Amino acid sequence: MRFLLSYGVAFLLIVIIGVWMASGSLVQGGQGEGNGERAILDVLELPQDSGIRATLEQIGLVSKIEDETDIAEIAVEEPAVEPEVLQSVRTRTYVAQDLPLTVSLRGNTKASATVSIRAETTGILKSRHVDKGDRVKAGDLLCEIDQGTRKAQLAQAEASLAKAELDYSSNKTLREKGLSPANSGRQFEAALEAARAALDSSNAELDRTIIRSQAAGIVQDPLAEPGDMLSAGAVCVTLVQLDPILFAGDIPEARINAAALGLPVTVKTITGQEVVGTLSYVSPSSNPATRAFPVEVQIENKDYSIRAGLTAEAIAVLGTTKAHFVPQSVLTLDSEGTIGVRAVANESVAFHAVQILRDTTEGIWVTGLPDNVDIITFGQEYVIAGQKVVADNLSDEKTS
Repeated sequence: MRFLLSYGVAFLLIVIIGVWMASGSLVQGGQGEGNGERAILDVLELPQDSGIRATLEQIGLVSKIEDETDIAEIAVEEPAVEPEVLQSVRTRTYVAQDLPLTVSLRGNTKASATVSIRAETTGILKSRHVDKGDRVKAGDLLCEIDQGTRKAQLAQAEASLAKAELDYSSNKTLREKGLSPANSGRQFEAALEAARAALDSSNAELDRTIIRSQAAGIVQDPLAEPGDMLSAGAVCVTLVQLDPILFAGDIPEARINAAALGLPVTVKTITGQEVVGTLSYVSPSSNPATRAFPVEVQIENKDYSIRAGLTAEAIAVLGTTKAHFVPQSVLTLDSEGTIGVRAVANESVAFHAVQILRDTTEGIWVTGLPDNVDIITFGQEYVIAGQKVVADNLSDEKTS
């Protein structure tokens, strides 16, 4: 009995000491005046609904936390959300220009025509008045065929005509006097016309022995030599016409619809000569092997300085189109492998597919862009279409 009484007294003392200590305060230094004192139960962080805290509240050792400020103080603070950091890029403004739409042609120069000057009668070539390489004009004497009996035939034709005229005149006088039938004049009139035709034929045959140039050009082979027997149609002299001279080349089928007669074409020969001509011929059908269309450019060549057969290239101006001149470094690929540029519009990235028209050492001409566009010149590989960015435009003025 005394054993139980001793244990009961000891337990009661422990409870009283524990309650007394729990009702006290914990003071922590180094936090300023009044800031280091906390209730022991707060340190123990007893839940509001725990039995121990409720018991202590009933006996007045702990006060209820009813102030909202106290609740906020013991609440766990959520971490603040940091603002999104936007990618920075550099842009430059580019403006569309009128780009001449040209096409390059490769080919060669050629004579506008090769003319064979032929004999119109049969005879021996008496003399040739030109040599290979000579320049001649229309009407210049080239060859003479031996006249043979042609002068005698002409004299006979003249005599026949004189006799026919005399007979016709005598018959007319007799008919007027009634000494000859009225219808007798027909035979004399027919004889007169035949004599005149014979004289004209003799004159023409004699003229055919003199061969003159029908066009300007340069003499080349083949040539007839003096003493050759020429028949009607035989070549006496060959002329090559170099004014105008022609450039012959091929135009790709993709540009054929823009090729119109009269378009200016700049031709540069392998010898360094550069001249401007006009498109004078476009073939109605393409070359089956290349699918390109043969064309000819007519070039003035009064001094014959451009020779036939020279390798040459030509630039034909087919019109103009709107395009942008941009550096090669701004070109990039989208996720599907399409070539284009990335630009900034309304603080967002936009991708524009482009088509390359011309490539130069200074940059490239492209189509497919708005007339005015802010192209990303630095950082385009780190952004995607639709992404918000901070753009620093480096254009002091609109760049063409």
